Amino acid sequence: MEDRLLQALAWLRWVVLANAVVLNVYRYDNFERPLLGMGVVAVLVLWTLLAGHWYADHARRGWPLLVADLAVAVAAMVATPLVKGADFNASVPGFWVMAALLAWAAHLRWQGGLVAAVVLAGTDLAVRQDVSQSVYGNVFLLLIGGPIVGYLAASLQQMATERDRAERAAAAAAERTRLARAVHDGVLQVLALVQRRGHELGEQGEELARLAGEQESVLRGLIRTQDAVGPVPGAVPGAPGAAGAARVVDLAAELTLLGRRPGVEVVVPAGPVRLESAAATELAAAVAACLDNVQRHVPPGDDGAPPRAWVLLEDLPDRVEVSVRDEGPGIPEGRLEQAEAEGRMGVSGSVRGRLHDLGGSATLTTGSFGTEWELVVPR
Repeated sequence: MEDRLLQALAWLRWVVLANAVVLNVYRYDNFERPLLGMGVVAVLVLWTLLAGHWYADHARRGWPLLVADLAVAVAAMVATPLVKGADFNASVPGFWVMAALLAWAAHLRWQGGLVAAVVLAGTDLAVRQDVSQSVYGNVFLLLIGGPIVGYLAASLQQMATERDRAERAAAAAAERTRLARAVHDGVLQVLALVQRRGHELGEQGEELARLAGEQESVLRGLIRTQDAVGPVPGAVPGAPGAAGAARVVDLAAELTLLGRRPGVEVVVPAGPVRLESAAATELAAAVAACLDNVQRHVPPGDDGAPPRAWVLLEDLPDRVEVSVRDEGPGIPEGRLEQAEAEGRMGVSGSVRGRLHDLGGSATLTTGSFGTEWELVVPR
């Protein structure tokens, strides 16, 4: 948006320059020092050429260029009494000074427009012996024009930002709808089939059917709620809390439900551990993914008992910590990298990815003693 404003300003510079050149040539007889007057006009022409080129370059568009632009306009106004004498009517640059004013307003918004307007108006009044009604009108227009143009520039940029955010939200909603259809047509139907037919496979099939039923319920819940979720104004798309208004839940209660799994023991504080709903859901899902890995990779006990796992929740002033530990054989070196290379995203996506999105960390400690995950989410 700023690029477009400055590009339009580059063309406006040539329009007001042409006006200044024509008027000064027409009033050439009024010059007490004609050579100095033509020198000032030549400087205006040269600066118009350089400023248009430099403002187009993002690297040069900063304080040095803005100050130099304003200084050239002020210098041309200060030179007017030397060119035309003390009792002059119109300054040599004339309306050309508005280019510097608009550049400050476009880049620094209303504050920059106000500063430039005060400098130009003060200079115009300082070099004159008398303040006529037309001079007062010009000064008044400078003082209100700079802030107004700067405010409009800021408003345009804000509107462009809101437009981009709305387009991203619409694209995200369309993608959620597409994924929901894909999940419904594929994954949900397979899970429903496993839930119905798993009992035919005996005891292990019944456990598989139970797990398939749980996941089917979770996926259907996500599909039902996704269209009711809207972005929070000002939130960064994809960031935690950006999907809807923050709602606080008890993380301890969420993790306690995982204690229903065979062989899993959950230890939580006596009181509730309050955390935003989105963060609590993702953290509980990461813990569940760790427990899934325990069930999948840790062999059962000698008596056929399911593998043991312990979940410990700690509520600290600045963060929430959850540790998930087992007594399995540990993860062989290079196993996680190999799994990620093969497209299995259980650890990198379900655990580390979730914690990364929450702004937290997931630390893995493994060896012959077993495996322990330490999941940390800042408050």
